[in-house]
Amino acid sequence: MRIESRLAQIGSAKEPVTGAVSYPIYQATVFRHPKLGQSTGFDYARTKSPTRKVLEEAAAELESGDAGFACSSGMAALQTIFALFSQGDHLLVSLDLYGGTYRLIEQVMSRFGVTASYLDTNNIEALEANLRPGSTKAVLVETPTNPLMMITDLARVSEWAKSRGLLVIVDNTLLTPFFQRPLELGADIVIHSATKYLAGHNDVLAGLIVTKGKELSERMAFLHNSIGAVLGPQDSWLLMRGMKTLALRMERHQANASRIAEFLLEHPLVTDVYYPALPHHPGHEIQKRQSSGNTGIFSFRLKDPRLVEPVLRHVKLIAFAESLGGVESLMTYPAVQTHADIPEEIRRAVGVDDRLLRLSVGIEHCDDLIEDLGQALEQAARETEV
Repeated sequence: MRIESRLAQIGSAKEPVTGAVSYPIYQATVFRHPKLGQSTGFDYARTKSPTRKVLEEAAAELESGDAGFACSSGMAALQTIFALFSQGDHLLVSLDLYGGTYRLIEQVMSRFGVTASYLDTNNIEALEANLRPGSTKAVLVETPTNPLMMITDLARVSEWAKSRGLLVIVDNTLLTPFFQRPLELGADIVIHSATKYLAGHNDVLAGLIVTKGKELSERMAFLHNSIGAVLGPQDSWLLMRGMKTLALRMERHQANASRIAEFLLEHPLVTDVYYPALPHHPGHEIQKRQSSGNTGIFSFRLKDPRLVEPVLRHVKLIAFAESLGGVESLMTYPAVQTHADIPEEIRRAVGVDDRLLRLSVGIEHCDDLIEDLGQALEQAARETEV
């Protein structure tokens, strides 16, 4: 079946007793044993839960992986993956990185002797130059990156990494398996902040891991159970329900974002728009080759930093709030919100400066969103005389 049908049918044929189309929430932590030495396959919910199992199987199938693991948040999923590494291990990591990932590496994993080099992961020469033979264990790629939408050629990087014996971990949060499937391009692990597009309604906190290969999947299962940052049955059900409409939502997110990006590109108060669907974007051709569509998030830079505060104050339909990927449109100021934990000199070198705003475009009517942005920019210009 095509992915639209597979998404809509998540869990619908999995309940054998009643035939419930909406898979039940098994709100249980323990399960009876038929007799000594026998198990139904479920013993304790941290190890395996019926509702979570259906979600995990769906995630693995959608990403063309061998095993899925649902976690209590995207950061919990990332921490579970990082548990693969040991003291002295080194990672090659995307430069334009989500601030929470940077914080976890630099303030937590560094205490356990795991280090990282941050670079343009699309630059093979830079990857080679930062490789530490014997110490470097993996490449962690965000593509597109957040918030500057840098694109990495996943097939090319995966081929290079395999020749060096490295794992390839890809954060697929912004595109989802509807638009991009990194495991099919050579990656070993895919991670999602499932809170975002997969759940899609700003009402559930979740993370997903999908692995390729029997040995790696078994290692991840051990870590998932041992660390125990697993997703509960209620949230597993909410996430499955959200994923059923992923195809419809992603198509609308993409359509809205494309139109709004073009509107802002022509606006006199905007100097830059970072969105891979735009032909001038440096990763445009790679994105077209490895993905079937574009995300609903992009960033833009205002002409003057004095415009930022009044724009955020005057948007009405668009909410000034963190996060992304929900049906409601949200605007974020990365320098002081999502990327505040990245040192200022690093942020500015990458381009996350005091003029950059990030817009997560929802599924509202596009004309209403454009009108809202237009009036906010107009009022900001009038107040600041920019």
